[in-house]
Amino acid sequence: MNVGAERSISIWGAPRIDAPALTGAITTEVAIIGSGIAGLSVAFELASAGRDVVVIDRGPIAGGMSARTTAHLSSYSDDGFRELIRMRGLDVARGWQESQAAAISRIEAIQRQLNADCDFRRLDACLFLAPGTDPGIIDAELVASAQVGMIAVKHKGAPFAGHEATPWLRFPDQATFHPLKYLAALAKAVRGAGGRLFANSPVMSIEETGGSVQLTTGDGARVTAAKVVVATNAPINDRLAVHSKQAPYRTYAVAFEIPRGALPDALYWDTLDPYHYVRLQPGTDDVDTLIVGGEDHKTGESNDGQDRILSLARWTRELVPAVGREITRWSGQVLEPIDGVAFIGRNPGNERVFIATGDSGQGMTHGAVAGLLIADLVQGKDHPWAPVYEPSRKPIRAMGEMVRENATAAKNFAEYLTPGEKSSEAELAPGEGAIIRRGLGKVAVYRRADGSLCERAAICTHLGCHIHWNSFEQCWDCPCHGSQFSPDGEPLNGPATTPLGHLDS
Repeated sequence: MNVGAERSISIWGAPRIDAPALTGAITTEVAIIGSGIAGLSVAFELASAGRDVVVIDRGPIAGGMSARTTAHLSSYSDDGFRELIRMRGLDVARGWQESQAAAISRIEAIQRQLNADCDFRRLDACLFLAPGTDPGIIDAELVASAQVGMIAVKHKGAPFAGHEATPWLRFPDQATFHPLKYLAALAKAVRGAGGRLFANSPVMSIEETGGSVQLTTGDGARVTAAKVVVATNAPINDRLAVHSKQAPYRTYAVAFEIPRGALPDALYWDTLDPYHYVRLQPGTDDVDTLIVGGEDHKTGESNDGQDRILSLARWTRELVPAVGREITRWSGQVLEPIDGVAFIGRNPGNERVFIATGDSGQGMTHGAVAGLLIADLVQGKDHPWAPVYEPSRKPIRAMGEMVRENATAAKNFAEYLTPGEKSSEAELAPGEGAIIRRGLGKVAVYRRADGSLCERAAICTHLGCHIHWNSFEQCWDCPCHGSQFSPDGEPLNGPATTPLGHLDS
């Protein structure tokens, strides 16, 4: 059982999709690990095709990173099409844009089919020039967008204070929605088609043997499946092959009240790196919600979440003076692929195991892409997008980025030789955690609200990296591959599946 403080809550609230824990032993055609948008989209497509499907999640259904999104649905690459073309070539960039546009259309069709009251709507997306960035970005992206087949229109004068002469690009026919309402509709439909959902059932092992795959949970329940899909944000089945080609980043979001009509309903991004992203969510009584995100950093390499939220708030109030009170603030984790494209398809080295990861800042559309692509691959069909997202690809043009991102591990292991963050546990206030040196080793120490201490080994159980305290989310983060642990050491997010070690172990 997890102990300690509450993590931040997104504007969407907590999911309310009841599901039992898995017990005993069951068999199925397809077992899907993870119940975010990727897992439930795959489950929906397969269940709709008459396949026997089981969905298993470590925590509540739809309670992972999909509940922390800001839910932009766009077929514009958040790395920019100029960079995507450089990294992967024009053909792949075109296939990527086509697949993302199809993902939006698929979400639109599903919510209509299911009568899902999820606030789906088509709208424009707008990329505007941020002060201090290269003015040539706008024209370069206008050209690159045309090359990949995406409509873009150049304008002058963005709808923000101080940006009356700012150049910007408008991308028509993008979309947004309420993610948890959509996921609830998917879950209901999966069940209606005979699918089974199991919550609070962490999968600890995945073994492909002959003609099946065996899954075992922490409580000893077992699943035998013909095929398995790992849709856990960061894959829990992979030690290094895919994790070496992506990097974990934390991103922050804050929501404000705003008078209806104070800002045109659209998706907005600026040209900073990391960029800000803005959208509206319909409210009541002529008051809507403005959602603003950004201030990204490498997971575990900063512990200043509250300062980053304050920076977002200052930026928002300068550009949109009409915003009212703050409603809530939260953060999430994204996996950044080194070549700008997610990894969706057959897991390297496996025949019957498939993965969906590396979504960057576009997890909602990537989840829908996974539903279409993996559902076909699982059923033995070819798919035109398979080469675009092939997990076993070797990103030659991104080798420099690969070296830079993987330098995190070398830097991280060197931290075992450095002093602790505090000299002793006596310096810890209630609700605070820190790494403390004890002799030749380091200990992750958390002081509970009642003053008692929880002490665990400061070693991530995935590949042994040095963990860091995240005061904003009240958890331990691993900078190497994105694992997260509760204050008492229980895994919250993969790739780690086992708790932080006890000091007497």
